[in-house]
Amino acid sequence: MMNIIFIAPPAAGKGTQSSLLEEKYEYKHISTGDLLRNEINKKSDFGNEIESIISKGELVSDDIITKLLKNELENIKHQKFILDGYPRNLRQAEILNELFNELNIENYVTIYLSLDNEIAMKRALGRVVCTKCGASYNKYFQNLMPKENGICDKCRSELVVRTDDNEETFKNRFDTFLNATNPVLDFYKEKNKLSIVDANQNTEEIFKNIEEILAGEDVNN
Repeated sequence: MMNIIFIAPPAAGKGTQSSLLEEKYEYKHISTGDLLRNEINKKSDFGNEIESIISKGELVSDDIITKLLKNELENIKHQKFILDGYPRNLRQAEILNELFNELNIENYVTIYLSLDNEIAMKRALGRVVCTKCGASYNKYFQNLMPKENGICDKCRSELVVRTDDNEETFKNRFDTFLNATNPVLDFYKEKNKLSIVDANQNTEEIFKNIEEILAGEDVNN
């Protein structure tokens, strides 16, 4: 099995696919956000430095992210991993390439989950979440709707719309992602390390395509 760099726009289902891969193939899921939070929770000098940066509303530097990633990749040794949330721009892709060269990581693929803007918006804006158990549904897709409008199937609690799910916020997130990501995709395409999966499909079809890529089949043909 190859290591995976996951790149996906908002609402593409990256988290769902990562969970399926973890469960079936025992991948190690590496999220840069989780690495930052874990280091802060350790109350180490390094974690305190990171917390101070974040508390000031400043961006965590690429050098800090690289240090955390290197430590994590060295700790997991030969376990296959999914890298989530990095790289987000071309400079980070170049830094990650240097890190992979240093650690002799060659067996990897970059999987881009391509998603239509309108479908992405429906997935995001149609999302409703249970106030008690956290179960998620979608009012725009038949197979994701709750059995009873506004009521959780699992615990019968109220379903609510997330406060950050609105059209303007989503459009900004989606456009920002695309502008930063296109050069990254070109970078990995030139290295012959890029595979594209149609994320407009259902969860099962997306996962099947990812498995085909990991088995060495080209789903882009």
